[in-house]
Amino acid sequence: MFDFDKQLSALAQQTVLCIGDLMLDDFVYGEVSRISPEAPAPVLAVKRNELMIGGAGNVARNLNSLGVRCIFVAVIGDDDAGKYLASALKSEGRIEPHLAVEGGRPTTRKVRFVSEHYSTHLLRADWEVAAPVSEKTENTLIEHVYAAMPKVGAVVLSDYAKGALTPRVVRAVIEAANKANKPVVVDPKGRDYSLYRGATLFTPNRQELADATHKAAMTDAEVAEAASGLRKTLEAKAVLVTRSEAGMTLVADGAPVHVPAYPVRVKDVSGAGDTVVAVLAAMLALDADFESAMRAANAAAAVVVGKRGTATASIDELRSQILPAATLAPEQKILFDWLQLDERLAEWRRASLRIGFTNGVFDLLHPGHVKVLTGARATCDRLIVGLNSDASVKRLKGPERPVQNVNARAEVLAALEAVDLIVVFEEDTPEKLIARVRPKVLVKGGDYKRDDVVGHEIVEAQGGEVILIDLMPGHSTTDMVKRARNAR
Repeated sequence: MFDFDKQLSALAQQTVLCIGDLMLDDFVYGEVSRISPEAPAPVLAVKRNELMIGGAGNVARNLNSLGVRCIFVAVIGDDDAGKYLASALKSEGRIEPHLAVEGGRPTTRKVRFVSEHYSTHLLRADWEVAAPVSEKTENTLIEHVYAAMPKVGAVVLSDYAKGALTPRVVRAVIEAANKANKPVVVDPKGRDYSLYRGATLFTPNRQELADATHKAAMTDAEVAEAASGLRKTLEAKAVLVTRSEAGMTLVADGAPVHVPAYPVRVKDVSGAGDTVVAVLAAMLALDADFESAMRAANAAAAVVVGKRGTATASIDELRSQILPAATLAPEQKILFDWLQLDERLAEWRRASLRIGFTNGVFDLLHPGHVKVLTGARATCDRLIVGLNSDASVKRLKGPERPVQNVNARAEVLAALEAVDLIVVFEEDTPEKLIARVRPKVLVKGGDYKRDDVVGHEIVEAQGGEVILIDLMPGHSTTDMVKRARNAR
């Protein structure tokens, strides 16, 4: 299987070509408190609106968010919406936009009116001309595709049926990609997919699959049968069916693979399909197998549906969803560099989070440690654990300690959900570290008295508090080490 922990960091070296229908997403948020006296319609008291790059542009945004470079080819009109999109795309660090401007054609714009309190879409208004682009525009798009093909590792066709992906453009893209041996991921539209024949991977949702194959697609078996038939008809290597809360189904070589959706509180499904194809293309550019690509896309979809608006998933969010906490520990939770600590603290303080601190050697983690750590986490929004370095432990505990080196001790701590950050310190006490963190709550075990807790003056002087948590009798690392040596 694909090694996610090792390979995800290589996404930054990948480039994907995305071509499709670009649009402007406008989300208008407000509250509904009454019905209009003029008609039986809710009145939305508008509070704010957000403009976002949508359609195929959201695929490009998701690639950018993952650290992947995207060469983006699309069409805009000569209007304010088009100018906004051109400017917004240029501001995205890893997107290289190539936009064909077609006069007399409006840039596709979707305005969604959303009840912010209930996270409910009340109405959507579209400005668009869903007709094929001109031959001149086709030529421009194809020229950009041919120029980009040698530079990319995978291709995405993001079809919203607005006219950019004409039959001529689609065939040119697929034929050029096949000639260059580059995988093509298709997010299809319509009921006749023959236009895309020869592409590598198709991503219809369950209803689109049923419409395209004229077959039932409700149960696992029905979805697999319909997808298998579609794969054969289109001469594709794989078909991945997105099934909302039922997860995803992959049909490729071998038996069908069904993966459940991640449990998540859904806030907005807008653009989730864009995230899926972006991740699939990025993973295929890394030479991942289809199943690994699907599992990554499934994880990314869980991230974005938990956000409002046309959202993206970052590489850190993707890693956190796919990999267990213990695997992520060295990269996300353990700090030796205090400058990185300052960055993390600034981020948490901007979010008005209550920061807690405790410290210790944690040589052999036992239930007593866990009780203190979980109790400490209950007092704050983010818990930082100061961890004595190996040299510090030797000075405090003697030359035969620690039993485990600092990396091992840190990784075990980082696997605990209660711990948000581990910071290693070299001194015998954490006083300098506490002064650096400036926590709102300082926690120690109940074997301490308040006045004996190192750093209590620093914390209390800034309006913080010291909390002592009762210990669990019968648990001591020193005693555990003695018993182990006596047993030997």
